[in-house]
Amino acid sequence: MKTIEDLGDLAGQRVLVRSDLNVPIKDEVIGDDGRIRASLPTLVKLAKAGAKVIVTAHLGRPKGEPNPKYTLAPVAKRLGELLQPEGITVRFASDVTGDAAQTAVQDLDEGEVLLLENVRYDPREESKDEAERGALADELAALADVFVSDGFGVVHRKQASVYDVARKLPHAAGGLVLAEVDVLKKLTEDPARPYVVVLGGAKVSDKLAVIDNLIAKADKLLIGGGMVFTFLKAQGHEVGKSLLEDDQLDVVRGYLEDAGDKIVLPTDIVVAPEFKADSPATVVAADAIPADQLGLDIGPESGKAFAAEVAAARTVFWNGPMGVFEMAAFAGGTKAVAQALTEVDGLSVVGGGDSAAAVRQLGFADDAFGHISTGGGASLEYLEGKELPGLAVLEED
Repeated sequence: MKTIEDLGDLAGQRVLVRSDLNVPIKDEVIGDDGRIRASLPTLVKLAKAGAKVIVTAHLGRPKGEPNPKYTLAPVAKRLGELLQPEGITVRFASDVTGDAAQTAVQDLDEGEVLLLENVRYDPREESKDEAERGALADELAALADVFVSDGFGVVHRKQASVYDVARKLPHAAGGLVLAEVDVLKKLTEDPARPYVVVLGGAKVSDKLAVIDNLIAKADKLLIGGGMVFTFLKAQGHEVGKSLLEDDQLDVVRGYLEDAGDKIVLPTDIVVAPEFKADSPATVVAADAIPADQLGLDIGPESGKAFAAEVAAARTVFWNGPMGVFEMAAFAGGTKAVAQALTEVDGLSVVGGGDSAAAVRQLGFADDAFGHISTGGGASLEYLEGKELPGLAVLEED
C-alpha cells in the first residue's frame, strides 16, 4: 500500500483527499469533533508540502440530494479553526463537483485546503451502478492530480469517492488509514496476551461475524449492552421488556456451548420500568430480571468484574457501550470499562462509533487510550475477515 511519500514532490499538485468528517451536528453545532481532529495530521502534512488540498467527505444520509441539514459548512468552519494555528486557510465549495467546486479549485493556492460540499448530495456516490459511480469519480478526478484515501470510516464502502476515484488517479493511503490498519493487524495477527474483546451495543446480529472470527483468537469475550439479553434468554433466564432478538437465540446457544468460560456475561443488571432518563433504576441479579422491567446497563458488580478482566489484559478491543450511557443512571458499566481501558499495560483500542462517543461524553481524554478508531463499521468488517474495497483498491498499481 503506497504512502504519501511514494507520490513524490507534491508542491503545486492538486491532491484530492477522501476524509471522514461525518460528525454529529445539531442546530449547526458539532457534538463531537473527534473525526475532524483525526483528519488533521494528513491535511497538515500535505499543505506543508505545498499541495493544493481538496477534501471530499460526507455527512449523514441526505439520500442523494442537497439538504441544509447535512451541509458540511459547519465542518469547514471547525476545520478552519483547528488549522488556523498551523497558518493554513480553509475554503468551502457549495457543491460537489459543479461550478462552485471547479472555480474554488482554480483559485486555490499552494498550502491551502478546500472542503467540497457533502459528496452524498450526489446520488452517484452510493450508486450500485458502476458506470454511475464512475462518472462521479471522473468529475472528482478532474479536480486533482493525485488521490489520498484517509477516511478510514468509509473504506468498507464501494463508493465513488472512496473506491472508484482511486482507480483513476495515482493514489496513496493517508496517515490515518495506515494507523488504523496497523492497529487492526495487531488485533488479528499476533495479539499480546491475555487478549480481551468487549462487545456491547444493541444487537447480537450486528456482531455475529465478529464473534465468529474472534472467539477462537481472544482469551475472553465480555458481553454487555442490549445484546446481552439475548444471551441471558438463551440461558433460560427472564429478560422482561429488555431488547431481545428471538431469531438469534439458537445461534447464541451455540456460542455459549462452544466457547465455555471464554464468554463472560454480567451477573447483575441495572433495570428500570421505562426507557427514560428519570425512570427509577434498580439493580437485580442477571437471572432475576422482573417481567415488567427492562435492562439498561450492566450492574455495578459486573462493571467491577469486567474492569478486572480488561485491566489485566495486554490487548483489548472494545466495541459497543455497556448500557444507555447517554443517561447518567445507566452509564456506570460503560464508564467502568472505559476506566479499565486506560489502565491496560499494552494495546487498548476503542472501536469507534458509539464507544468513541461514550468515552468522550464521559470525560475521558483521547490520549488515555492506545487508539480510538474513527471507523466502527470498518473496524468490525476487518475483524470479521472481510475484504474492504477501499483498502483493496489502494493496493492496486
